[in-house]
Amino acid sequence: MFCIIDRSPRIVNVKALCYGFQCMEKLLDRLVSLTESYLTWRKIRRRKKKEKQKKKNVIVDWIEAFIWAAFVVLLVNQYVLQAYQIPSGSMMNTLLVDDRIFVNKIVFGPELLPGLAKISGFQQPKRGEVIIFENPSYISRGPLFDIVQRILYMMSLSFVDIDRDELGRPKAHFLIKRAVGMEYDMFRQRGGNLEIKPQGEDRWYPEEEFQKLAGISYSVRRLISPETYSLFRQAGAAAAYHDMRLPLEDPDLTQAVNRFSRRVQSEDGAIDQFAFDQWRAKTLYAMNPHERRYGALWRKYDTGAYIPQGKMLPLGDNRDNSRDGRYFGAVRLDKILGRAMFRYYPLYRIGNIE
Repeated sequence: MFCIIDRSPRIVNVKALCYGFQCMEKLLDRLVSLTESYLTWRKIRRRKKKEKQKKKNVIVDWIEAFIWAAFVVLLVNQYVLQAYQIPSGSMMNTLLVDDRIFVNKIVFGPELLPGLAKISGFQQPKRGEVIIFENPSYISRGPLFDIVQRILYMMSLSFVDIDRDELGRPKAHFLIKRAVGMEYDMFRQRGGNLEIKPQGEDRWYPEEEFQKLAGISYSVRRLISPETYSLFRQAGAAAAYHDMRLPLEDPDLTQAVNRFSRRVQSEDGAIDQFAFDQWRAKTLYAMNPHERRYGALWRKYDTGAYIPQGKMLPLGDNRDNSRDGRYFGAVRLDKILGRAMFRYYPLYRIGNIE
């Protein structure tokens, strides 16, 4: 009885082992059969594809290749790196007119469609970075035109731009500036020089000194000498008299108006419009202290402007030739499309952008 019980499990184990080998053999045969079928199908498919390719018109083949390449370029420009052409000298000498650069769009989050549905990125813009954003002053021709314009612009790596003004010049749909003021900062200008008062500080810092405090470094290009600001002060005051329809009895103001007019008409004479408007507002408020709008305008220039949460102040490095956040105000962070990364044209200026 003991022997029968001892041998029975062994006989069962041998049968199970044989059954397992048979199943494995069938499985391997099935895999081999499937592999052979797949390789045969792939070989036939490749042969058919080659035969079809031979019959295809060469021109059609080139068109398909071009469309596919354009589609890839469009995807890369829309979601990864966008090509952009510098339209003005507001960022000299960091960026020159007609420089072509690549903008990193992943870092701040790309748009799902050109001009529509921007998604969140991995970072927020940092102080001192060169950024590209939608021009707050841009007047759109409609969503359809914007989408077509941006598709052509991206597919041609910025060499084709159908969005032009009456004189044939490209419109500034996007602006490229440096992120100088961040949320909760206050900023003002004195004689054309920027001063910043960051959150928690009780004093104003000149821009150069503030760069050291913030641990950043960039160059600011100035075109106007300090002595010229007396002209802007007098011309601004004269403009206030003109606004109030009052005669200019001061000969110095009359001379200042003439000098200012010649400077405006001259191609070489830079104008600090911000300083001109500042003294214009001060004179208007002095002549009309009861007018709240003049008082509010002057306080904006005199006591400084505040950058609210979720916004930043973009300024051009070529400070005396830049229409920037001093005029149209702080920009929302979700309107910033990317960070300037690399200059690819002209060839002799290839390099990183800092």
